[in-house]
Amino acid sequence: IFALLCIASGGLVYLLARWISSIYTFFNVQRCLIRDATLVGVENQYGEVELIQTVTVPFDGVVADVFPDLDRRASARAARSPALVSARQQPMTQLIMFDYRYIRFIYNPVTSLFEPNYSFADEAWTRKAHVMGGLTDAQVAQRRAIFGPNALALRTKSTMDLLAGEVLHPFYMFQVASIILWSLDDYYYYAACIFVISTVSAIQTLLETRHTMRRLQKMAYFTCPVRVRRNGTWTTVASEDVVPGDIFEVSSAHSNLVPCDAVLLAGECIVNESMLTGESVPCMRTPLNDVELRTLNFEEEEPASSARLSRFFLFNGTRMIRVRGHGDGVPSPDGALSTARPMGALGMCMRTGFNTTKGSLIRSMLFPKPNKFKFYQDSFRFIGVLFIIALIGFAASFYNFIRLHVPLTTILLRAADLITIVVPPALPATMSIGVSFAIARLRKHAIFCTSPPRVIIAGKIQMMCFDKTGTLTLEGLDVLGFRFTVPCVKPGATTAHPDHLKQLRFSELYHQEMDFPYPMIVCAMATCHSLSLVDDELIGDPLDLKMFEFTGWSIAADNAMTLATIRPRGHGKARDHIVASATPNRQVQMIVKPPTVHFSQLRPGLLPEAPKVELAVLRSFDFVSNLRRMSVIVRRVQKVGGVASDDTGEGYAMANRWFECFVKGAPEVMRQICSPASLPADYDAQLRAYAHHGYRIIACAWKRINMSTSKVYKLKRDAVENDCSFLGFIVFENKLKATTPAVVRSLRRAKIRQAMCTGDNVLTGLSVSRECGLVNPSSRIFVPRFLSPDDDWSSDAARAFEESPQSIMWEDVDGSGVPTTVAGLAPAETSLASGLDPPLFAPGSTGQYELAVTGEVFQHYLDYASEQTLARLLVKAQIFARMSPDQKHFLVERLQGLGYTVGFCGDGANDCGALKAADVGISLSEAEASVAAPLTSHSTDLECVLTTIREGRAALVTSFSCFKYMALYSLIQFTSVSLLYSQVSNLGDFQFLYIDLAIIIPVAVFMGQAEAAQTVSLKGPTATLVSKKILTSLFGQIAIQAALQVALFRWTHQQPWYAPPATDIDEKGFRSYDNTVVFLLSAFQYLIVALVFNAGRPFRAPAWRNRPFILTLGALALFNIWLTLAPSPWIRDLLELMDLPPVARFVILAAAAVDLALTWGAEEVLLPSIARAWGRLM
Repeated sequence: IFALLCIASGGLVYLLARWISSIYTFFNVQRCLIRDATLVGVENQYGEVELIQTVTVPFDGVVADVFPDLDRRASARAARSPALVSARQQPMTQLIMFDYRYIRFIYNPVTSLFEPNYSFADEAWTRKAHVMGGLTDAQVAQRRAIFGPNALALRTKSTMDLLAGEVLHPFYMFQVASIILWSLDDYYYYAACIFVISTVSAIQTLLETRHTMRRLQKMAYFTCPVRVRRNGTWTTVASEDVVPGDIFEVSSAHSNLVPCDAVLLAGECIVNESMLTGESVPCMRTPLNDVELRTLNFEEEEPASSARLSRFFLFNGTRMIRVRGHGDGVPSPDGALSTARPMGALGMCMRTGFNTTKGSLIRSMLFPKPNKFKFYQDSFRFIGVLFIIALIGFAASFYNFIRLHVPLTTILLRAADLITIVVPPALPATMSIGVSFAIARLRKHAIFCTSPPRVIIAGKIQMMCFDKTGTLTLEGLDVLGFRFTVPCVKPGATTAHPDHLKQLRFSELYHQEMDFPYPMIVCAMATCHSLSLVDDELIGDPLDLKMFEFTGWSIAADNAMTLATIRPRGHGKARDHIVASATPNRQVQMIVKPPTVHFSQLRPGLLPEAPKVELAVLRSFDFVSNLRRMSVIVRRVQKVGGVASDDTGEGYAMANRWFECFVKGAPEVMRQICSPASLPADYDAQLRAYAHHGYRIIACAWKRINMSTSKVYKLKRDAVENDCSFLGFIVFENKLKATTPAVVRSLRRAKIRQAMCTGDNVLTGLSVSRECGLVNPSSRIFVPRFLSPDDDWSSDAARAFEESPQSIMWEDVDGSGVPTTVAGLAPAETSLASGLDPPLFAPGSTGQYELAVTGEVFQHYLDYASEQTLARLLVKAQIFARMSPDQKHFLVERLQGLGYTVGFCGDGANDCGALKAADVGISLSEAEASVAAPLTSHSTDLECVLTTIREGRAALVTSFSCFKYMALYSLIQFTSVSLLYSQVSNLGDFQFLYIDLAIIIPVAVFMGQAEAAQTVSLKGPTATLVSKKILTSLFGQIAIQAALQVALFRWTHQQPWYAPPATDIDEKGFRSYDNTVVFLLSAFQYLIVALVFNAGRPFRAPAWRNRPFILTLGALALFNIWLTLAPSPWIRDLLELMDLPPVARFVILAAAAVDLALTWGAEEVLLPSIARAWGRLM
């Protein structure tokens, strides 16, 4: 039946079924049980529906091999039920699957659903020892069937498929239908020109599509040899054959690109992730532990935006800068050490192909989020309105056609012709012109866009959120100095041992490193970091790099040397030494040495023959975001000869018998691991003072470890990081970028709300916000703290505390002593206010105030506060500090829930989730495209935010201008044709060609070329076509243009020289006075409305700066004047114009001048006044 209908309808039913899937399914698909389906209808979160064929492949395994997380998704009781245990072991002889946009869905017989396989987690992934043996051939075969090849291979369509897809698009089919219509109506020249233009456009689009696909394919696809451990032995396979669970050697021997998404099991790796996450600084990756392996859950935690997972996660396609071997034997199945141990680090494949983070980036480029911007929705509604106008206009002419006995076929042709006039085929293309030019201009500013619709949305940004470090401020922190603890003693008293000091204070601030002997805090700065030496260049975290450079120390060795016990010749007692030979479990990560001491600068009493003691880092516990600290275990060493196994004959001997631990981290958490006796009395005062002035503080601590070497290597982190002695503060200054204050001022002037969203201290964030002007300097700022039962508060607040275990008090950061109520978020009169107190008075009565929110308070509000209270918090908060990546993401979504169009600017990595969630995410990264954001700026200058907003506003206004112009063009031509229909006439073939090709297309293209304004204006552009301003302008201009045509048309009929058309409409001869007068006036009207609608300020540069547009208008205006006053006979014959009397020529020019005055005056004065009056009435 479907085939017959397609043939009978001339292919129309086939086209409709191609465009609307429900029509195809109605004729060709029958509903069935999901397990029996050969065709699956997939509807995504945007409401798009696609029909996909299922595929069945043989499989030898059980349900748990494909869906190992069934028990995780079940309740604890259900997971242990016999039914679920039995279901997990149910045999599967085949896999029924389909791939939707490169995501594989497999039928689950237990749930009777098709489920994606991207969150696969083997139940054996509980301990590293369980997975080190690798996979068996049977497991590899199973997982290859489940996941397919590990390759980002794009399915490229053939040239004919691409051409068919382009030509069969509704837009092109409308053009084809129009060309057929014009040919039937003997408009051969016009139809031929449009056919050529459409063909060239289709070919150009085809070539661009193929080029884009090839570029994506080149970006996505790569293959390399990989050494994997299978069946207990090491073998080399192609990267395409790697499957989840494979243990592989992380090595740059064959390729410096990571072959899959993986976790690091052993060794260390420095990777450059700038092309993927936007992180510009090379990142150190260290092995995960058993707990982290056991708790991996990619459904709840995405590695690209998780600080916890990113510490040990390797992303597919990222570049390895350096890999350091693990030094641990790889156990064979019987537990013995394998002799075929690789030299690189070890990783375990977690995700392959398009399930990887890089695959997600490629998919986001191939299938961008559909544009739901209201402008586009309104534009199609307005096209529907134009279509209705066409029907009304035709109905007015229909009676006249019947009266004159015009054949039915001619009437139908005239009706269809009116539709092509009112809904011009070029409308969709002209609407995208502004966006295309804006993207080109953004590229000139080194801002790259992977989602064109986001450019227009940038024009409607109402709130801009900024990360702090690397965004508002410079990437690196500079060390201002350090302060260490010194004893408070009376003059003349002797210094006691540090362990016995009763009271400590801070020293003065040292702005440069001190000579030997170094304070312990300098030793902490020299060792407690994650830096590595790669090709004589220090690589690592910028903060660590600045801190280490400040000390003046250097890395003497960084190559995984080994701690060994050696008995030097001639000595009876054995001593620990560091040598280059490898011994399991005793790696030395690096040795740092102090700078050369200038003995002339030594303090009195220091002997020049003091030994050169260096520090060897034996173990390190990396920075963890939830602990907010890192630590190292070191030992003092001296370089000696005759102990090394290499040809240098040098090694290192231990300078003492004990080990030392250095810890650095956030001051708030460091005080919890330090003994109270080691904390200075002014700890909090100094911390608050520095933070209040915008400095970042890192606290350092130390302790001695008296243990054997073997026990030190077995110590747990908790045993190391406790009962330490506080050493002092390292003070960093985070300088603003030079352009930050100006950008913030511009956004404030534009009434675009701004907020800081940072992981830094709340007081530091507040100081930077004040310095750059993000918060009003005169505003009172309130910061939160959780109340405890020990606080002196009212009985009402005490009752509230019993109901909510963590009630909050907001305190004035400047110490005015006036807290706020949390429920009302207004300054309160009571001394303390709980989170459940009602507001005591209106916020305005105590002056302007703003809130600075910490991450834990924000989370508390998310968990416990009402929606109304949370909304008040979000409206008043300007600073969000100590925010985790997930909290940044939630913040953006909550702000969007309040109706804000949110922009977020960050430097990738930890901001990834927020950048993707924002309406417009701008990543400061060196990559052209990153998984982080749809907009990527190569320049770290914050000016890119203003540029994006300005270009977005210009593109939005240009789209409105082009749409209004095309709407007016359609209705001006509709009016002309309707008037001529009343006289059984029409415009000629070359008249249509002149209007459409010589006037409309060049003017529309150059109108879209208008540049953005140099500043961001106070008020943003409207974003909807149904706004009073737009509707008033459109219908007002339509009335003016139609009225003038009708007036001139009637005037012509009243002149003594007028003669009615003598040509039958079927004879296609349209030369008449009506035709000539209407055509000449309309030719001026197209130019006049283009000039009026091409508004410049405040969102675009002045119109005169758009030189191609002005020159085109000027040239066309002169040509129209010549055509009206003294056309050559050949051009008059070509355009089928009558030889008008001189008075008629001047009347047409006068009508054009009146049209210009009325159109300009109405657009600038009358119509805006009507729109404002309409708004007041509504």
